[in-house]
Amino acid sequence: MSDANMLTDASQAASNVSDPKPVPRKGGRRREEVFKVLFVVPAALAIVALFGYPVVKNLTMSFQEYTLRTFFTGKAPWIGLQNYVTVVTDDVFSKALVNTALFTIGSIIGQFVLGMLLALFFHQNFPLNGVLRALFLLPWLIPLIVGSAAWRSLLEQDSGIINITLENLGIINSPIPWLTSPDVALISIILVNIWLGVPFNLTLLYSGLQDIPEELYEAGALDGATGWKAFWNITWPNLRAVVSVVLMLGVIYTLKVLDIIIGLTQGGPANATQTIATQSYQRSFVEFKFGQGAALSNILILISLVFAIVYLRATRRQVDE
Repeated sequence: MSDANMLTDASQAASNVSDPKPVPRKGGRRREEVFKVLFVVPAALAIVALFGYPVVKNLTMSFQEYTLRTFFTGKAPWIGLQNYVTVVTDDVFSKALVNTALFTIGSIIGQFVLGMLLALFFHQNFPLNGVLRALFLLPWLIPLIVGSAAWRSLLEQDSGIINITLENLGIINSPIPWLTSPDVALISIILVNIWLGVPFNLTLLYSGLQDIPEELYEAGALDGATGWKAFWNITWPNLRAVVSVVLMLGVIYTLKVLDIIIGLTQGGPANATQTIATQSYQRSFVEFKFGQGAALSNILILISLVFAIVYLRATRRQVDE
């Protein structure tokens, strides 16, 4: 072996001895993992306390004869599926199920269409854009009970400003019973819920429009994609993910709407605006049949879960594509 090679090997050996590679300490890594777990524990406990326990308790109550007497005796006999059989075979349940579907579909379509049109409108640059957009958020900021009380005064048959205005304009000859007619009450509730839900759709859809690069519209304009062509070929494909989130959250929120209906009609007249949510409320806090109310709420949770699963599958399919 030459002297040069010997010197090279010696220098490498010396460098290896002088600069040993640091050996990771097991104790430090384990301590880091413990700290990670400790950061997650408070959130996990909060989820269990605020969501997990109520769901389990509600599920348990639905299999018990849980009434007002239970609070005094502490006894809630186990009756199995009797509560579910009772509420499902009730004549009001089928009507409430249909009303829930009509209320949800009508509200979602109205909120989404108006929200999309307003989002496209505010996506343009014009004076007072921000001020007007902020004003559209007011229905979202008003408490639901306050909003329903205001709409109740507006929709009064004899003294409501809506009927008075329509009569003065000559559009109607006699006052419309917005909240007292079984044929009109559900439509009135849907219109009020659309008014309350438009800001939510507007905010999310407008945010989605802001994320679409302007270069796409410029390139599309060169190919003749303007107006509706630009919407269908550029805006809608890039907004599809936001639209799916808006629709899914809208369905889940609308299914459990209670305040508006209770504040306006309390489920009447003649159960014309009765939904599963209001029926659950009345069974629990009016009739004090908490087991039956829990059964109805679990049915509502199951319906929401079905929509959530459909949304997740659709989202996964979009990701795969």
